[in-house]
Amino acid sequence: MKKPKQPRILVVGSANTDMVIKTATLPRPGETVLGGTFLMNAGGKGANQAVAAARLGGNVSFVCSTGSDIFGRQAIMQFEKEGIDTSYIFTDPGNPSGVALIMVDGQGENCIAVASGANANLIPDDISQITPVIDEALYILMQLEIPMKTVEYTAKVAHRKNKRVILNPAPAQALSPSLLKHIYLITPNETEAEMISGVKITDIQTAEEAARKIADMGVRHVVVTLGSKGALLYTDSQTTVVPAYPVKAVDTTAAGDVFNGALALALSEGNTLVESVRFACKAAAISVTRIGAQASAPYRKEIDNQL
Repeated sequence: MKKPKQPRILVVGSANTDMVIKTATLPRPGETVLGGTFLMNAGGKGANQAVAAARLGGNVSFVCSTGSDIFGRQAIMQFEKEGIDTSYIFTDPGNPSGVALIMVDGQGENCIAVASGANANLIPDDISQITPVIDEALYILMQLEIPMKTVEYTAKVAHRKNKRVILNPAPAQALSPSLLKHIYLITPNETEAEMISGVKITDIQTAEEAARKIADMGVRHVVVTLGSKGALLYTDSQTTVVPAYPVKAVDTTAAGDVFNGALALALSEGNTLVESVRFACKAAAISVTRIGAQASAPYRKEIDNQL
């Protein structure tokens, strides 16, 4: 890896508080289950990716919308502790901060309910107010836990300013042709790549076919993440498969978010696409050996020392 140049990375996305209860069994409708362990963790794909990039040495600005409540205040305090620029975080007085209620049983099965709250009210008018940080940014990283119209507007503005937009298309949704044409790099997992391309992915060959179809839609570079099999990079009609690093996985929560934050960081430092995907695979490998979302994101020295 090259020595960091500290360019600006702008992350536009969601911030949630995850409230997790571990129980022996999941309750049926109308049933109350006692004896569970309660955990409260910072989450949200945008926040996870911003923290991942910051911990690896990135100069990160984060744009999101939180409520004027304790969850929002705690989130902003945590971002500042991570060294993230919070100047462009909006406070929505009319909606609560986003929360996710998660129940996990003894076999690892879960059920999740998300109240998007202020995340659903991050609108294009807000993005029109952050032109200075878009101008400063080298890479702009987004996901799909905020309104699609906001993602599309941000991508259009960034593309017009010759910025490089990275889109992690999660959770899986249909994407418009105009959005795809404004994307520099897209990072779907297998499910998301199938939805975008229409190709059922069963192996490396079909993953390559899906990536090629997505590239034909106007995206310059495609990375399909393949979990324990690594990642497939398709660029300039060439395919490179970067294998995953062998580790004992404990919790895969936010592994994709760590991958994306690390990928944006490595690219912003001037590394090649292959080098950057390899670095992102290292970061994701470390993250799955730990429990939690943001808590699992590694620091730079850990990647240099452990892998």
